[in-house]
Amino acid sequence: MSRPGDTPRVVLVHGLWNARSWLAPLAWRLRRAGFAVEGFGYPSILGGPEAAIESLVRRLRAGGPAYLIGHSLGGMLGLEALRRAPELPVERMVCLGSPLRGSGTARALAARPRLGWVLGRSACLLRGGCRAWDGRVPVGMVAGDVAHGVGRLLARLDAPSDGTVAVAETRLPGLAAHCLVHASHTGLVFSAAAARQAAAFLRDGAFLDDAAGPSARRPL
Repeated sequence: MSRPGDTPRVVLVHGLWNARSWLAPLAWRLRRAGFAVEGFGYPSILGGPEAAIESLVRRLRAGGPAYLIGHSLGGMLGLEALRRAPELPVERMVCLGSPLRGSGTARALAARPRLGWVLGRSACLLRGGCRAWDGRVPVGMVAGDVAHGVGRLLARLDAPSDGTVAVAETRLPGLAAHCLVHASHTGLVFSAAAARQAAAFLRDGAFLDDAAGPSARRPL
């Protein structure tokens, strides 16, 4: 879809309780790697996923060929946008720590009357997750394995996790590739390793096996 010599366009989608500016560290690293980066913002609490998905579909449809990266809830919204509009000109997508199989932390929050409100209108999607992916666009997952986060205070995360999302919750059937980096859920946005892996997948459709790979030599 993109032509040789074109600057690859990447649309970044933030997660719950965040804004476009939250992904600035990731955007900076991707620009250094040669991507043209755009942020997509939406009201994650009051707006709800339905409005966000429709808005993202319109944005992607209007802008020409693109790659897509979503952090946490943003990855879930991106996946559902691609499911709803399979003709979108998206070549590849990367999710960062997205609980595609549903979030145990979200379910624990929802079970507490005084805390469930923090999920806003995104509660249903976060609790239930996404269906197995069978779409045209290859989707890769970068998950974290540093268990520092709010999830440890609310739910039992005895299995490997990023402190908010269990690694098992990121392993949706149908993903093209999955990798782990040493980062917490929040830290995925700031992680050089996560940015390298995301850039590699967007360019080549595969994650790096080692730090000496060709994509790893790009400045990030």
